[in-house]
Amino acid sequence: MAVEAVSAGAILFRDTRGEREYLLLKSRPGDWEFPKGGVEGEEELQQTAIREVKEEAGIEDFRLIDGFREEYDYVFEAGGETIHKTVHLFIARSFEASAELSTEHRDLQWRDYDQALNTITQDGPREIFENAHEYLDQLAAESEGPDGKYLA
Repeated sequence: MAVEAVSAGAILFRDTRGEREYLLLKSRPGDWEFPKGGVEGEEELQQTAIREVKEEAGIEDFRLIDGFREEYDYVFEAGGETIHKTVHLFIARSFEASAELSTEHRDLQWRDYDQALNTITQDGPREIFENAHEYLDQLAAESEGPDGKYLA
């Protein structure tokens, strides 16, 4: 019987000269992923995502975007146990230009959409990333000001 585990994180983006860039972290096994981690104690999923962005990316000035949460799951072996992990991903906008590499990761990169899509190594996160990008495009189209700038 598998042990159930729950994680939460965020697809973090920033606006650089009118272009959206996404933060990817390279994990120890070599996968590129988003800031995420296990739910601690009685945390809500959003609280976990916020804490993980701060811990894994060193970013304090950001906010979650309302209305988006998707999940994927996978099974792996650790310590002789089978673990079924469900990961919940939100979208967050960073108001900081840079991020700091934590000890949990080997590298970090800000990438535009196409670069990020080609860098993400797992199918579940890649599909959610595509949905998140489309969601942000929809929000941008709905909230464009007279100068065409993304207001959210």
